[in-house]
Amino acid sequence: MGGAVSAGVDHDDLIDKLKEADYIKSSGIEFVFRAVDRGFYFLPECQESAYKDLAWKKGNIHLSAPCIYGEVMESLDLTPGLSFLNLGSGTGYLSTMVGLILGPYGVNHGVELHADVIEYAYNRLNEFKRTSPALDCYEFCEPSFIKGNSLCLNSATRQYDRVYCGAACPENHENYMKHLLKVGGVLVMPLNDQLMQITRKSDVTWESRVVLPVSFSTLQLPAPEDNNTSVTLPEVNPLQLQEICRSVIRALLRKEAQEEYPNIVIRKRKTYLPKRRRLFPNLIIPILESSEDEGGAPGEFGRPTLLLSGGFRSIGSVIDIASTISSKFKVKEKIVVVYS
Repeated sequence: MGGAVSAGVDHDDLIDKLKEADYIKSSGIEFVFRAVDRGFYFLPECQESAYKDLAWKKGNIHLSAPCIYGEVMESLDLTPGLSFLNLGSGTGYLSTMVGLILGPYGVNHGVELHADVIEYAYNRLNEFKRTSPALDCYEFCEPSFIKGNSLCLNSATRQYDRVYCGAACPENHENYMKHLLKVGGVLVMPLNDQLMQITRKSDVTWESRVVLPVSFSTLQLPAPEDNNTSVTLPEVNPLQLQEICRSVIRALLRKEAQEEYPNIVIRKRKTYLPKRRRLFPNLIIPILESSEDEGGAPGEFGRPTLLLSGGFRSIGSVIDIASTISSKFKVKEKIVVVYS
């Protein structure tokens, strides 16, 4: 999936293109996209793919295409203080963006099948908390990641305001997903090759809307040995007074700073562009023609005049051309190669 927009030069350029193509519509979603650099969740050796509008996978680690995340974030209709469940939470990229919107009074849970991906997600989360300037601009609802199959949630699992499923839902599990929602809640998931936004209107009624056509791999069905193993999500405990006070003080300081310095912007992560193979532009091989005073024999040229200009990808091609010239014109002196 992906390829809806051209690759970005860097993270901000990619977000600009997603916004121009209307995959990111609201300013609130734009801000959190800019605050969480997609390249931060790529392995170091895969950074050249970070700002392409394509899905990426390396082993069990996977990220959907940026255009898909844009539509998902817009369709979730997030506001501060909501509870969010991410089924197939992966690297934690989406959960982190959601956490910036939910704020200190939200709930942010993720379920992931692979233990190595959970380890990677926590590694990225801890590094994000340690280094990201976005935390100076937002109160963060930190995600919690639980290992398990998303189709094996405990029957007593709480319901959520917002649910996202990051893999195609088997058709016979559609009602299972719908019942994870509170009344008034929103579920976004791939179903029958369509990204769907499903809103729970009452205990027994739902309203569905097609967001866009998609192609996702299907959720892994529980193995026979998983049938007796249910996934229990974390309990939700109220914030301690100290945490509430800290959040309020930070919000007040932030407001004062924004009023006094309205042009403050978030520092950007340094982006490393992929190295490209060096070309040899405007290659010139000058060979100066000799005069009669230099004693050139009949039929031979001491230094015939020739100017060759162009672009070459390797020094080997330059040597081949120089050898051809030397043989053709019976050049006795060395050929000098000059770059301009």
